[in-house]
Parts: sequence; structure tokens; C-alpha cells
Amino acid sequence: MSATFVGMPAFPQAAREALGNAQLRANLAHATGTIRAKRAAVVAEVEDWEELRLAGAAIKDATLLRLDEHLLRLEAALQARGALVHWARDAAEACAVVAEVARAHGVDEVVKVKSMATQEIGLNEALAAEGIAAWETDLAELIVQLGDDLPSHILVPAIHRNRAEIRDIFARAMGAAGRPAPADLTDDPARLAEAARLHLREKFLRARVAVSGANFAVADTGTLVVVESEGNGRMCLTLPEVLVSVVGIEKVVPTWSGLEVFLQLLPRSSTGERMNPYTSTWTGVTPGDGPQEVHVVLLDNGRTRALADEVGRQALRCIRCSACLNVCPVYERTGGHAYGSVYPGPIGAILNPLLRGVGQDAQTDSLPYASTLCGACFEVCPVRIDIPEVLVHLRSQVVDAHRGGLPRPEAVAMRGGAWAFARPRRWAFVERAGGLLGRAVGRLGVRRLPWPASAWTRARDLPPVPRRPFRSWWLREGSRS
Repeated sequence: MSATFVGMPAFPQAAREALGNAQLRANLAHATGTIRAKRAAVVAEVEDWEELRLAGAAIKDATLLRLDEHLLRLEAALQARGALVHWARDAAEACAVVAEVARAHGVDEVVKVKSMATQEIGLNEALAAEGIAAWETDLAELIVQLGDDLPSHILVPAIHRNRAEIRDIFARAMGAAGRPAPADLTDDPARLAEAARLHLREKFLRARVAVSGANFAVADTGTLVVVESEGNGRMCLTLPEVLVSVVGIEKVVPTWSGLEVFLQLLPRSSTGERMNPYTSTWTGVTPGDGPQEVHVVLLDNGRTRALADEVGRQALRCIRCSACLNVCPVYERTGGHAYGSVYPGPIGAILNPLLRGVGQDAQTDSLPYASTLCGACFEVCPVRIDIPEVLVHLRSQVVDAHRGGLPRPEAVAMRGGAWAFARPRRWAFVERAGGLLGRAVGRLGVRRLPWPASAWTRARDLPPVPRRPFRSWWLREGSRS
């Protein structure tokens, strides 16, 4: 599960199934609409918001151009402050490091801070194979884990669930994973949060090893930063004896002054808050305070592949705010599961193919087409990732990857179009023939075409054919003017 949810079909099929779920669409519309409104309100308060976006993009681009230098500075700063640094080329290497640390301390469970990187590498499943339980402590992640579900949103992994569904999950599954839910549990949000707090408290108090990611890593000082809304992260970062942080290599920022920009952009773009309720920073090991053994796993897992793509590398600016998901008309109607990855929505549609490479499987190759190219994602992106540009770029890569062998239907159609457009007489013939056929179909009342054109008319009505083609109309009407 390092890149895609195992067994997920390509986006068109998964999206079609999701569209048939009315409850899912209602849950998504309510949640994304609420987050959009909150974001718009707090962004409107900042007079220099566009300047902040430009600054964030510039800092990220400059850092990526000298990423090797900044990573070496980060490594040196971490080691100087007592942290152990590991380099992981892929998911398997990163998971092996975390499992080895857990085994070295003789534990059979770890507690986790919400982390996209650990989901990306399939850490929970890898630890389970080693007999080590990984307990999610973020409320939404806990809901997903107890429900034997998959996350569907970067910020709110359980966005596809409503309160009644969450209450049923807690009542059914909490007892098998620890402290059971109260017998009189209702779907009141305060009661649900209380049940989660009581369930997690025993895990926090007995855990000896914790696993986190990081929103940012400051190269100057070797400081890791996690922002969150619940406080569960701070419990994981302070109580256990051992902390392992899995950090994507693109998370590095050179200085604290650069971090200042992102701490203004991220909360407004993600949760619609002026600042995150909990911003935790830690720098290596502090004797007598917090974890006394700190490991940092610097994760590549396809990031250098994305960095080599001159158009696509801007995706590595992403600070995981999820603003693009909340404005995307496609995501709002299909949800995150249809994307088949821990990175859903517009950013997932470009990040997954960039990390994995196109031409590997149909599921990944379908993602650049999971968009209307409306541009709403670019307008809200706090670091100005031009997602539509990258989508079009990746579509061309998908086409190039499948050249040779039997041509696809769209390739045959394009070649036919090229043949027809090459000569005026050919086009006139095609136009007349198409018009005669179209009018015959219209008289028969046909609204759906047979395969392969059925792929087009399955989701839209066949438009009526004009009584005469444009060329004929122009010869008559143009001569009158």
C-alpha cells in the first residue's frame, strides 16, 4: 500500500460507484462547504495574502533547487542535537527502520501522530506484519482505523462519515482495540470526543514508542514541526521514551524566517483558523524532557523522481493543507477513495503519478484525467501550485507511455480527425456524411450510442444535430451579408 490502495480500480470506475452513494455526496457537500466558508473568511482578513502565497512558492522553489545542500545541513543539525538520522530510498526501507527501532525496545505497540508520509509507505500494515500494533491517535484517523476503513481526505480522513456512522463505529469496535465506548454513547460530538479521549488515554500512558511525521523541518537548527488541532500529537511527542519521525525530504525549510511564512499560510488554508491550536517543535534530544531517543527517517520514495520533472516538481511545494480538495467539484462528488491513494483530490491526481511514474498501472494513469481543469485548485493553493498545468503535462506523459502496440480508441479518433482535416474536400465529405447520419439518428430518438462511443454518451445526452452543416449555412447566409 505504499502508493495506492491495493485493489482499487481506475478512477472512472471508482468515481462511478461513488456517485451512486447519496449519503456520501451529502456528507462531502456539507463538510467541504463548511471548510471553504471558514477558509474564505480568514484569508480575507490578510491584506497581503497574495504576497504571502508568492513568498511561500519562492521559498519552496529555492529550497528544492538546492535540496541536497539543505538536507545535509538538516542531517548535521539533527545529529549535533542527539538525533539518529536514517535515509530511506523507498517505503520498504523506511518501514524497516521503524520496525527495527520498535523491536530493539521490545514493544508490541506504538502510538502515532497523524502522518501522511507513514500512510504513504503503508507503515501500519508493515508493523502489523511484524506483530506490532500501530494505534492512530488523531480523532479522524482513529475513526478510520476502528472502522477498518481507508482515509478519504488529507486534513479530515473521515470526512465521508457522519456523526451517526461514527457513533456506530465506536460502539462496535472500540472494545476490541482497548477501552470500550460508553454503553449510553450518543452521536453528540462532545460525547464522541469524550469516548475517543478515554479510549486513547490508556494508550498514551503506556506507550514507550511513538511515530510521527513532520509538517516542516528547519535545516538551520534541526527542528521538526508538527501542527495539529487536538493535542494528541503533543501527547505522542512528549510522553513516550522513544520517538521516530518519518519526514519526506521535501519538508525541509532552510530557516525559521521561512517557517514563519508557512505558519501563516497553512492554518488559514487547511482548517480555516488564524493559527493552529497546537504547534509543536522539537530539536533532537533534551535531557530529562520528552523522548530520550529520537530517530528521524528522511524519506525519498519517488520524490527525487518528481524533482527531476521540470514542470511537475512544483507539486513538491505542497504543504498538505487540502484546500484544493475542498474546492474541487470532482472531489466533492466522488470523495477521496475514488483516487485510490492516501493523496486524493487534485494534489493526489498529480502527486501520485509523479512519485510512481506513469505507464506502470491503469489506476495511476487514470488520475491526471480526474479533473475538469477548472483551475479552482490553483486559486486557493497557498504555495501557488499550478495543478491544471501539471495535469495536462502528465496527460501527455500518459499518452507517450502507451505509444506503440494497439492504439487506444482516442488515438484512432485523433488519427481519423487528422486525416479529415488535412484536405478541405475530405472535411466537406465527412461533414455531409456526419450530418446525414446524425439527422437519421435524431429522427429515431436515439440518445445513447453503441460501444465505443457509449463511453461518451453514458454520462451525457447526445446533442441534436443541426438541420444543415455550418459550411452550407455560411454559403447561404454569408452571401446575404
